[in-house]
Amino acid sequence: MSSGQRRGRWSGVPLQDRQSLRRDELIAAGVGLLGGAAGPALTVRAVCREAGLTERYFYESFTDRDEFVRGVYDHVCSTAMSALTTSDTPRDAVERFVTLMVDDPVRGRVLLIAPEREPVLAKSGAEWMPSFIDLLQHKLTRITDPAVQAMVATGLVGALTALFTAYLNGRLDTTRDQFIDYCVDMLVSRVSPADPSRA
Repeated sequence: MSSGQRRGRWSGVPLQDRQSLRRDELIAAGVGLLGGAAGPALTVRAVCREAGLTERYFYESFTDRDEFVRGVYDHVCSTAMSALTTSDTPRDAVERFVTLMVDDPVRGRVLLIAPEREPVLAKSGAEWMPSFIDLLQHKLTRITDPAVQAMVATGLVGALTALFTAYLNGRLDTTRDQFIDYCVDMLVSRVSPADPSRA
């Protein structure tokens, strides 16, 4: 990148906003590298090259590769959580999640597969799992016993994680619509009142 291109890239952007924008660009590059089809290919140098930034800008936001990998994972988890939190029905939730994580499989691989390949994410995955379980547990309005709610929510999250991982890995010979319908049916049977209009 020439010095002219570098100057033009930030022209009109207030100085106090530039670090945040650079961080966003690094995270976007990290999602692509961490969720690559061939597996993580994420080094500091590769991230900087992908984002078109120097390592100086990497280290203004992240202390090292491990912190960056956790930042990428947290970004994808937050995006998924936001989509699920604002969903109105089980079908809406599944369709939003499929759009985010299957239609853009790079994000899906970051969320579901990268923790198996990146030891630094083992703790992050464990920390995020209760949030997804808690979110689903609050939708289980037909179940009044909190202990049963927690068990059902945990089982559903585990089953959905396995299904989405298998789908992303190409182990399920099914269409997108069949996959969505199956996940919706599984959720509706436990989450929603017996009202077909909520499906």
